[in-house]
Amino acid sequence: MDCILCKIIAEKVPSVKVFEDGRSLAFMDINPRSDGHCLIIPKTHAPTLFDISEEDLVAVTSTAKRVAMAIKASLAPEGMLVYQLNGKVAMQLVDHFHVHLVPRWKNEGVDLAHGFQPGNMEKIRGIAARIASALPK
Repeated sequence: MDCILCKIIAEKVPSVKVFEDGRSLAFMDINPRSDGHCLIIPKTHAPTLFDISEEDLVAVTSTAKRVAMAIKASLAPEGMLVYQLNGKVAMQLVDHFHVHLVPRWKNEGVDLAHGFQPGNMEKIRGIAARIASALPK
């Protein structure tokens, strides 16, 4: 299988992890829409919402809530965009179920309508450490 997210799970491709449990993984998006942009994925490959098992969906949702709360505590966004896309016609770029958590601030200057821009990896690692430190123990 040539799935980039499966390669991240298998640690064949590096990532900046924020949280991991037996069924899910949260890590920083390297093309962030804003500071703190995270992805939450199931560890079992499932292309879309139509394919994911109920158990994995519950695990991903639970992890998304946990990480969102840590983002709120550590970065104090004024809001958060949470989205999940299914199929190419819905703009899904990677065929592995994933949830985006995108912190938002008023007047931040983020343009969500245009393409992705590579992020500063040093800054991404620093933000990841702040989020991880705010996770409940």
